[in-house]
Amino acid sequence: MNEEIKRGQKSSTTRLGALLNGVLGRLGLAHSMGGWNAVVHWPEIVGELVASRSKAIRYEDDTLLVSVPDAAWRQELLMDTDRILGKIHDLPGGKAVKKIRFVS
Repeated sequence: MNEEIKRGQKSSTTRLGALLNGVLGRLGLAHSMGGWNAVVHWPEIVGELVASRSKAIRYEDDTLLVSVPDAAWRQELLMDTDRILGKIHDLPGGKAVKKIRFVS
């Protein structure tokens, strides 16, 4: 019986996810959600050290805005932008992010 409940829960979760994706798509929000996904997952994208010195703060107009403490960190992350974008693009909806802007 527990196995039947577990299977039922999994299919309900799958259907709910598909429903949510459909609703977001119809509202024109699916693209934006992909960009905000990068904000939420910033520490996993860049790692613990970089995340301790930077913070993804906003997504708008295909651009992820990242706060850094100073020009040295901005320069360091600018040199690593292609790798960071690659990791973002691996996230669900991550291809919504086209650019990263580092601000101090």
